[in-house]
Amino acid sequence: MASLSEQRAAVKFCFLLGKNAAETVLMLETAHKDDAMGKTQVYEWFARFKKGDMPIDDKPRSGRPSTARNDENVEKL
Repeated sequence: MASLSEQRAAVKFCFLLGKNAAETVLMLETAHKDDAMGKTQVYEWFARFKKGDMPIDDKPRSGRPSTARNDENVEKL
């Protein structure tokens, strides 16, 4: 199974070759079968690339911290 980062690299490669998103979806499905990135994800990556946002890494996002255990919280308890 190819990781998502590998598939993102393939999507970027197809974009740079001038392929469209629909062609890229078909190629990913041919290569990765059931493990292929979804159609919506491919179109979202193409939209990012068209805007000039070329890195294939996830952007940082806020959310729940991986752990709430730190010195300050331990002292409170």
